[in-house]
Amino acid sequence: MEEGAMLPACETQKNEAMELPLFSFSTISKATADFSLNNKLGEGGFGPVYKGMLEEGIEIAVKRLSTTSSQGLDEFKNEVICISKLQHRNLVKLLGCSIQGEEKLLIYEYMPNRSLDRFIFDEKQRTTLDWTKRFDIIKGIARGLVYLHQDSRLRIIHRDLKASNILLDQDMNPKISDFGIARSFGGNETQANTERVVGTYGYMSPEYALDGIFSIKSDVFSFGVLTLEIVSGKRNRGFVHPEHDNNLIGHAWRMHNEGRSMDLIDTSLAESSDPSEVLRSIQVGLLCVQQSPEDRPDMPSVIMMFGSEGALSQPKQPAFFTERNLIGADFSSSTNPTNSTTGLTITDVVAR
Repeated sequence: MEEGAMLPACETQKNEAMELPLFSFSTISKATADFSLNNKLGEGGFGPVYKGMLEEGIEIAVKRLSTTSSQGLDEFKNEVICISKLQHRNLVKLLGCSIQGEEKLLIYEYMPNRSLDRFIFDEKQRTTLDWTKRFDIIKGIARGLVYLHQDSRLRIIHRDLKASNILLDQDMNPKISDFGIARSFGGNETQANTERVVGTYGYMSPEYALDGIFSIKSDVFSFGVLTLEIVSGKRNRGFVHPEHDNNLIGHAWRMHNEGRSMDLIDTSLAESSDPSEVLRSIQVGLLCVQQSPEDRPDMPSVIMMFGSEGALSQPKQPAFFTERNLIGADFSSSTNPTNSTTGLTITDVVAR
């Protein structure tokens, strides 16, 4: 199959045919120096990712479907279906794909600064992102989600929004990536449920983790977690405060109630931060991680909150698990860790 050919029709939930440029396998193999380890950018649930350079000088990132990935083929198809027609400055652009026998590749625009987690969670790199840039990243992610939830051709729920799935271009503009487990909704659909919960613990909303129910409000929850992580420079999962055993969400809630929200901020932001923007971001983050989906704002409302100076509503107690009972749990097995807040159990969760 040659470049310029079109992908055979993939049927969406609306039975709408999609077309995507196809690259020959030899072209991509040459671009990545035969998938050299020196060009390997990382590894995900889908498979390894490589940097490449096309003959015309265009830098690319190539996802190579792992032959050992049980869910990789489904994710490959899903990614093509979900984002082949999406165009937004805060979404990573899918340039094409390659299918040759067992070899299945997805070709994306290359993001020179890689992923957000490499900056906010790294002691040296975190100083690269001052408060202005972090606030811009938060708002950029929000705009990308508004497009997915409301303005795209189909309503799309990402289901795996996290720091490692936010890529940064040369100007540190954020782009949402990895649509392997995204779901598209049509008509008047607002939510769905699944018996197989796939995602990343620490970012999953309680109704999704516990009952397999997902909606745009599931993404809103993940956005809230991500916002708190960007402000604090700490991961929600793995963070355990020595005084009260709460994860990052629980700690942020505690600081908010005690009027000490500024204590949450990444210490590297001390000089660059705008206290009013920081406090607003924390409060918006807490509004997004409230226990009940109905209490969480939608993403257009979040955009309005960031753009105004008016008072925000007070968040209710968020949904959060204490990490003490959950660290090291195998979510893909029959282990049923207990939610310390509700007493419910998490079952059939496949961690990514």
